[in-house]
Amino acid sequence: MKYIIVGKNIEVTPGLRSAVEDKIGKLERYFTEETEVHVTLSVEKERQKIEVTIPVKGSIIRSEQVSNDMYVSIDLVEEIIERQLKKYKNKLVDQKQSSGFFKQEYIDKEYMEDEEVKIIRSKKFDIKPMYPEDACIQMELLGHNFFVFCNAETEQINVVYKRKGNTYGLIEPEY
Repeated sequence: MKYIIVGKNIEVTPGLRSAVEDKIGKLERYFTEETEVHVTLSVEKERQKIEVTIPVKGSIIRSEQVSNDMYVSIDLVEEIIERQLKKYKNKLVDQKQSSGFFKQEYIDKEYMEDEEVKIIRSKKFDIKPMYPEDACIQMELLGHNFFVFCNAETEQINVVYKRKGNTYGLIEPEY
């Protein structure tokens, strides 16, 4: 695997680089040598964050972990990615789509789907046209972190969501 490691508000010391390559290197049994791993280490106040992104054709494998110790964050992120790989193997390794990024042993091995995706609740509600700003207010009133609405300007279904730092995002369909 090829590592691209960058630091934001932190110097990527040889010790940190080694810790990332050793821990994330455990994932090498799943990927080919050409696979790129993008790692961003960042520090904000007491928060030590690592973001790992592994682009594979048609998908992105990604995890981000935060703790008060960068080495703990590095340990956590590797465990999460490995769990994702085992859980979504059948979806990730569509033979026609992206098997070129994965080692044959990973493709051939069967993993138990211990955490199957199950929808346990379905909800229907009346969607009234509103502006994105009004949807944000409605979301806050409901105490949710996202809100689905019909955009009064475009007449399309949109989603507003709460971002870090008390900001909001808007998801619109692209046709």
